[in-house]
Amino acid sequence: MSTPKAAQQQPRRADAIRNRNLALEAAKTLLVRPGATLTVETIARQAGLGAATVVRAFGTKDALIDAATADLLEPLIRRAREALAEDDPGAALRAFLLELIDFQAAHWVMSEQLEGLQLPLTATLRTELRDALHALLGRARDAGAIRTDIHPAVTTALLGEATYAIARSSESSPELAAGFVTVMMDGLRPQPGGGAHAPEA
Repeated sequence: MSTPKAAQQQPRRADAIRNRNLALEAAKTLLVRPGATLTVETIARQAGLGAATVVRAFGTKDALIDAATADLLEPLIRRAREALAEDDPGAALRAFLLELIDFQAAHWVMSEQLEGLQLPLTATLRTELRDALHALLGRARDAGAIRTDIHPAVTTALLGEATYAIARSSESSPELAAGFVTVMMDGLRPQPGGGAHAPEA
């Protein structure tokens, strides 16, 4: 049987969880809104909360933004890991590149919003995403689906920058993304006669 004190604590915990989730969703919304200002006050207003409530939930603005960014990145990283377990490395790489462009098209503003902030969790997840892309490329190289005469690190950087650029294009569309990935995969396909093998990363 719960005591009166325990009964009081349970609603408070529920309110704290609700407020945390509201602040998190508000920050995620503002992170991808062009021209949005990321302050405790604007996040609180978007969430329908007081600024003090947001601070109590996360401690600092950077901690809240770090958590919100991680929430956005984690599904993409999970998908990259799933792609690493697929049977066809070339098809898995192509499918993930399309998903990466789709994510970047929806979230490109986020990169600008995060400049200058101290976000340790976000930094860790960005490294995990880069490593997953590198691993997808390694599997595709080992399977003979893409060429080996370009260093893996160069290929990773090329794809990362190019997918970001195409995602930000004013003409961005699923058709444009599919055409871009097709051209990129054609360019990465092993060339007749082979080429010099790049050193391992």
